[in-house]
Amino acid sequence: MEDVFQHFRPSERAFIEQVIGWKKEVEDQYAPKLTDFLDPRMSQIVHNIIGKNGDIQVSMAGLFDGAERQRALIYPDYFLPSEEDFNLVICQLSYPSKFVHLKHPDVLGALLSIGLERSKFGDIRVGSETVQFVVAKEVFEYVRLNLISVGQAKVEVGQLPTSDTLLPPDADWEEQSTTTSSLRLDTVIASVYPISRQKAAAFINGGKVKVNFALCEQVSFELQESDLISIRGLGRFIIQSIEGKTKKDKYRMKVGKMDRKS
Repeated sequence: MEDVFQHFRPSERAFIEQVIGWKKEVEDQYAPKLTDFLDPRMSQIVHNIIGKNGDIQVSMAGLFDGAERQRALIYPDYFLPSEEDFNLVICQLSYPSKFVHLKHPDVLGALLSIGLERSKFGDIRVGSETVQFVVAKEVFEYVRLNLISVGQAKVEVGQLPTSDTLLPPDADWEEQSTTTSSLRLDTVIASVYPISRQKAAAFINGGKVKVNFALCEQVSFELQESDLISIRGLGRFIIQSIEGKTKKDKYRMKVGKMDRKS
């Protein structure tokens, strides 16, 4: 068992134990297990633990194209999952869009303010005149009845058939290659963005940096593949792969980068 944990961070141990428990539950009951919404790092851990070629399989779904937050379905190899098995609902907000411009943080805050746990809803997509987001089917009626305002705007929640047009991501990830002298958080940020390591440290110490959706104030925090780093005021990036070292002993990395919208 300890061999599993040595590949992950100590802070991830509780979630890893949960994933191992899910896998055992599927093995014992020989029936599929549906999780709540997972962030990209959680999804990566699930894939790593479940594997690809065993008697237990895993699939992910979040309905949106390029969905970031997804539910995992862990199942025996006899089972053939369909979209319906993920129990997902696309919600669309009706509001006076001619007079109100809603933003992602507004919608996120409104959903949390009605007592909804973050694990019960997935991606939020904001268009020029509409807002769409994904929720777990089991909480849809609760959201429909309780989400009546976002900021100062009155809203109504409707269910959108998945065959309808869904909003694209806010922006595309731009892939780039870079090198970094270490995998420390401050060093990697300074390698991805045209800023000094001291400036990167100031962002971290100032509470402006999140790693995998959690605030991180340790400049020496060691990053890994699939980590998602968000920097308030700059944008965010995901470490897609770490590809060995150069002759000068620097790490070669590929990252997906999304700059802050102007």
